[in-house]
Amino acid sequence: MSSPIDLENADEELEERGGIVGLLNRYRALIVAVLTVAVFCIAAYAIYDLTTEVRYDDVVHALTTTKISSVLLALLFTGLSFASLIFYDQNALEYIGKRLPFPHVALTSFSAYAVGNTAGFGALSAGAIRYRAYTRLGLSPDDITRIIAFVTLAFGLGLASVGAMALLVIADEIGPLISVDGLWLRLIAIAILAALAFVVYAGRNGREVRIGPVAVRLPDSRTWSRQFLVTAFDIAASASVLYVLLPETSIGWPGFFAIYAIAVGLGVLSHVPAGFGVFETIIIAWLGSSVNEDAVLSSLVLYRVIYNVIPLVIAIAAISVAELRRFVDHPVASSMRRIGARLMPQLLSAFALLLGMMLVFSSVTPTPDHNLIVLSDYLPLSLVESAHFLSSLLGLAIIVAARGLSQRLDGAWWVSTFSALFALFFSLLKAIAIVEAGLLAFFVFSLVVSRRLFKRPASLLNQTLTAGWLTAIAVVCIGAIVVLFFVYRDVGYSNELWWQFEFADEAPRGLRAALGISIVSSAIAIFSLLRPATKRPEPVSDDAVARAVEIVRKQGVADANLVRMGDKSIMFSEKGDAFIMYGKQGRSWIALFDPVGPRQALPDLIWRFVETARAAGCRSVFYQISPALLSYCADAGLRAFKLGELAVVNLANFELKGGKWANLRQTASRAVRDGLEFAVIEPQDIPDVLDQLAHVSDTWLADHNAKEKSFSLGAFDPDYVCSQPVGVLKKDGKIVAFANILMTETKEEGSVDLMRFSPDAPKGSMDFLFVQILEYLKGEGFQRFNLGMAPLSGMSRRESAPVWDRVGGTVFEHGERFYNFKGLRAFKSKFHPEWQPRYLAVSGGVSPMIALMDATFLIGGGLKGVVRK
Repeated sequence: MSSPIDLENADEELEERGGIVGLLNRYRALIVAVLTVAVFCIAAYAIYDLTTEVRYDDVVHALTTTKISSVLLALLFTGLSFASLIFYDQNALEYIGKRLPFPHVALTSFSAYAVGNTAGFGALSAGAIRYRAYTRLGLSPDDITRIIAFVTLAFGLGLASVGAMALLVIADEIGPLISVDGLWLRLIAIAILAALAFVVYAGRNGREVRIGPVAVRLPDSRTWSRQFLVTAFDIAASASVLYVLLPETSIGWPGFFAIYAIAVGLGVLSHVPAGFGVFETIIIAWLGSSVNEDAVLSSLVLYRVIYNVIPLVIAIAAISVAELRRFVDHPVASSMRRIGARLMPQLLSAFALLLGMMLVFSSVTPTPDHNLIVLSDYLPLSLVESAHFLSSLLGLAIIVAARGLSQRLDGAWWVSTFSALFALFFSLLKAIAIVEAGLLAFFVFSLVVSRRLFKRPASLLNQTLTAGWLTAIAVVCIGAIVVLFFVYRDVGYSNELWWQFEFADEAPRGLRAALGISIVSSAIAIFSLLRPATKRPEPVSDDAVARAVEIVRKQGVADANLVRMGDKSIMFSEKGDAFIMYGKQGRSWIALFDPVGPRQALPDLIWRFVETARAAGCRSVFYQISPALLSYCADAGLRAFKLGELAVVNLANFELKGGKWANLRQTASRAVRDGLEFAVIEPQDIPDVLDQLAHVSDTWLADHNAKEKSFSLGAFDPDYVCSQPVGVLKKDGKIVAFANILMTETKEEGSVDLMRFSPDAPKGSMDFLFVQILEYLKGEGFQRFNLGMAPLSGMSRRESAPVWDRVGGTVFEHGERFYNFKGLRAFKSKFHPEWQPRYLAVSGGVSPMIALMDATFLIGGGLKGVVRK
């Protein structure tokens, strides 16, 4: 027999067990991060080895001699590529049967790809951009998930198709570059095309294709053909950006196109942010024999600037201008500005990441000789050395603050602003770096313009960097060290280098900067990974419950009265006018329902709850939330999954007349004939009948072999039962059924929680009790009645529905032996309610099944409670 301690912690053990699979699932994010860093290290070493004969000065010379016409052509092809990217989203919207204004789609898509192409990891992914924008435009989480899936699948299949076709045509040209016979390359290309053709044929006209455990419904032939053309054009345009920057080469555009497609694909598969290093390695390896490697390196640098940096700057500039022109009243301009406000934090976060990388890399590269001569005439060496070293650390500070910018933290805004201002000043002192200073000035300008968006109070010291962000920092630091070794590969290492301080001694200056970056970044990573949990759920006090009840009375959600149970922790907003009630189960902090209080208090309260849970080493979960909360959850980095549907009766239309109410009308008539009488007992009179109510409750629990629940359901607690009116049914003067009525002073909504009846109550008593309560609330002037949620009800049954919906729908159809899913919905359907979706929102990267399991244990009283009902 298990001990009490074992049962209490059994839910945590369920997650920890599971052998190797369970271990991999638990540490998946960390494993992916380690493998990503390992792949980048391999790529970095490969680049260093491939460029043995290349010198930094040669790369700089090739960069400065690039033709202006080549740069202009590269800008043109970048514009064409991003224009085609917009049609990914347009086709996805048509695929799911939705229509949105083109300007909104264009801004969202452009911003998503500007961030995705630059960052490439989860915290700054294009999917997060789409979620934030499209939720504001009214799309459901299911719709947005399908859009992201369509875009991802379209790009993957299109890239494979285009790459294989190009390889088929120019196999003889590519073969000698990689020492593989052209025939083998053609066979590989044919195999890829055959596999893709089979998939497309099997999924023709929207039919489902199953690949192992994964089921995918491909678009119809018309949508697929159109999307293939869009993808081919996009890859062709983006490949042309780099091709026109390269010097004359013996490799024609078709051959380069195939090389580029393969490099992009492997860069994506590597999970390294933006494919940085992996993409460059493949390009250098294949082109090094036909083009000078210094020219290839310079072209790759320009390509990154033109294709990654400039679109991001354009997106930020466009939204900044919209913020400056807030007086524009045109509906389209106003709507675009609202969308831009949701995208700006993510754009600035990605830009901060780029600027931090720029400052770090510039600290390990030499200053032009002319600039050093000018500096030596006007500034002391100590000032230049200090500016050089400090600017590298400021770059690291901006990278760390970038995560806070994505979450709209005021602390991150202040750190980014002042770090950028000081870095701007130091960039002029250390190297008269005009371009660097200009980008930093633009960054500060954008931060100032969008100041109103960063209003969440926070300290960066309380932020826990995720595995994705630690990976990004590691990639930057390792990249800086590789660049340092590349630039000064001809300088022999000696201990004296650390102590050489001369204007012309660039290697020691870069070495000291690299050491400082490595030490500080390592300290940040260790602090973030090993910091102890700083918060635990605060035990609820009578005073906190009383404050929460006062808030509940002044709003319109009846279920918020569950806070009266006192079994949940309470987190109040800064002003104390709103709260979240939550419980802890295993490693989950689970918030019940939407936060209660004014709408303007919700965003900061949600964010604070998420961050507090993270600081405690736990995951944040929101249980049974409405669609209105989804955009706020997306801002906090949570993913939403449909949980079921809430039944709401419009009391203004409720009356037992007409054919559709015939069954309930007959039930009510029969109940009256059976001698049932309905009455509402006010709170002050409940103590007089409390013993009778307790007897009904005890017999009901015994008859159903059940125990009291908690969290999302009330229990028969005397104080709780006496806090609100109770509707009762009497037979021969004896109470045989009751339900406590939840209500607020606004009279917007009424509901019930405890519903208990004696075994000897006449058949149909519960239906009659509900009818009487609805009529009572209608007579009291209430607007609607909340019948509660039907779990797993209303899940999408489309073939293209998310896996969560498909599993939920299957459980709903065939899980009657475990829970009365269909019966519960059938009971609520008797009252002809409006069905409203409710969702489960979980921290990114967390399995919804784990979160739902923890919520189930919390409601049932732990593993023991669930097993024993």
